Amino acid sequence: MGRTPKDSITIADVARAAEVSRATVSRVMNGRLTVAPNIAERVRAAADRLNYRPSDLARNLSLGRTNMVALVVPDLGNPLFQQIMRGITNASAAPGYRVLVAETDEDPMAEADIAVEARSRCDALIMVSPRLAEDSLLELLPEVKPVILVNRQGPSDVATVGVDFGKAVRIVVDHLVGLGHRRLAYLAGPVGSASNTDRLRSLEIAEREIPELEIARLECGSSIEDGYAAVERVLESHVTAVVAFNDLVAFGLLARLNEVGVAVPADLSVAGMDDIGLSRFAVPSLTTVRVPQQGLGELAWQVLYAQIAGSEGEVAGVPDLRLALRASTGPVPQATRLQGDAPRGRLGPIRWQQQGDIFVLGSSSGLLAHYEFGRRMPQVHSPRPYLHPVRTLGGNPLTEVSPVDHRHHYGVSLAVAGVNGTSHWGGRTFLPGRGPTLLTNHGQQRSRGVTVEDGPGNSLTDDITWYDEQGRPQLVERRRLSGSLSEGGWRLDWNSVLTGRYGPIRIDSPATAGRPGAGYGGIFWRLPSAETTVVLSEAGEGVDAAYGSLSPWLAFVQQRGDTVTTLLLVQSEGVRPWFLRSTDYVGAGPALAWQSALALQPDQDLSLSLTALLLDRSIDLPEGAELAARLADPL
Repeated sequence: MGRTPKDSITIADVARAAEVSRATVSRVMNGRLTVAPNIAERVRAAADRLNYRPSDLARNLSLGRTNMVALVVPDLGNPLFQQIMRGITNASAAPGYRVLVAETDEDPMAEADIAVEARSRCDALIMVSPRLAEDSLLELLPEVKPVILVNRQGPSDVATVGVDFGKAVRIVVDHLVGLGHRRLAYLAGPVGSASNTDRLRSLEIAEREIPELEIARLECGSSIEDGYAAVERVLESHVTAVVAFNDLVAFGLLARLNEVGVAVPADLSVAGMDDIGLSRFAVPSLTTVRVPQQGLGELAWQVLYAQIAGSEGEVAGVPDLRLALRASTGPVPQATRLQGDAPRGRLGPIRWQQQGDIFVLGSSSGLLAHYEFGRRMPQVHSPRPYLHPVRTLGGNPLTEVSPVDHRHHYGVSLAVAGVNGTSHWGGRTFLPGRGPTLLTNHGQQRSRGVTVEDGPGNSLTDDITWYDEQGRPQLVERRRLSGSLSEGGWRLDWNSVLTGRYGPIRIDSPATAGRPGAGYGGIFWRLPSAETTVVLSEAGEGVDAAYGSLSPWLAFVQQRGDTVTTLLLVQSEGVRPWFLRSTDYVGAGPALAWQSALALQPDQDLSLSLTALLLDRSIDLPEGAELAARLADPL
């Protein structure tokens, strides 16, 4: 006789083979301990011999359960809720449970009905961030037990797991205060959100505890669209930093700020909450608080399953919150415009000072430059210390950072396209026959320590090591930056000495690899765009005259509305060819490898210097030559 197919084997067949009742087989298959061990063994042997597998549905019905739990969330489009759901789904699969998911679409009026219906189909209920009013929630909970609340405090007889969002928002506030911000805006979440209430309560405490702190509460919501629509109200509040209810709100805010020309973080810092997966890909990358999203879902399941199974097992706690520090937050913008027509003689000396984790250069007229260490730059941009923003005495910015056209351009930096094959420029590398190609060859420049020399020649000295993409040291650099009042504006002097301490060095550019005219690399100054940009040099007016020339000086005269500025760049020693642009973007620098590679022998020094004069007016060719000659003299 042929073998009976598995699907045709029933509990009655097993009972006959084991010479027991069907009830005994049922008790054995359901794991009950009321059957004698020798009989249970006989039943299992018969089931294996017949290849019998019990029906999950029939077994669950006989036990009065479905092995399903209901999960109710406000918004399935929110990645935070998606990750909590993933944690619950993954954790509940091991004991054989499935998850039924229901969404309320942020509607507290429908939430109770949805929860009751979902619970009627399942063995238990998980409610994530319920939006119900307190009295409505208390009325609902006895009806849907067993139940657990996530990110919402319930009565003492209902289990709750959650993140301390009051603590989370305080982490962000303390970070911004440490950067000098005292006037903040909070983009509030949904009115029914308990975690929003916790944030508001924590903000009130922060205002009482931190001197001069002011926080504007602005109604917003929880979506990208809500953040996008809030920009005008944020700008009208005249704040220097924004704390968003969550990362989605921050994404919308960043998108609209970019459209209206507000620089983040140079003009306004933005921080989010949750650290969802896309946060590090925002433009700029988003500073936020890392919330244990999947871990929260796993913890919720552990607590709920302990209720279902009637066990008292130990349950892990919620992981600690911590700040994910990225590029969207920076020091507070300083008031930099001169007051009235105060004579220049009243301006105080220009000095470097430490402010938080950066250094700033300023005078009595205000902030003139930030010196950033580049620690938050993505690896593909070749992290390096840089100056940004750099402003005139009148407060007009003359640097740009990570613009849309070239994300790897950062204010004023020492950026080199090729150092023994490693990119310290960022972005793509030119390959013969292939053109610009994205490689994993990005190095980084790390500061080993900064010292500030006070006195008449106030200067900042940064000792830097250059590393290749494998983390191996290539060069050491001693960089000296100083500022002083000069010629009705102010001058910035950059002096660097590179030493091939770790072996021979070859410095290349795309031009040395076969791309004509692309000999960039060296001290590079990226300027913002303007309505008009005029290029002046010893070779005459215009880009064509200056490009690749050995002019000892170069000037950009720019007009933005009624404002005119001049950036005059002077090479006082060892004039190198100028690489510059003024149409697709505005930037320039003396090129180290204009047509051929530059070689350094072990322990050989390479000295680089550039002097900049920043003016709140225009100059012409004769004045440019005169100013350059005076600036070329030693200080």
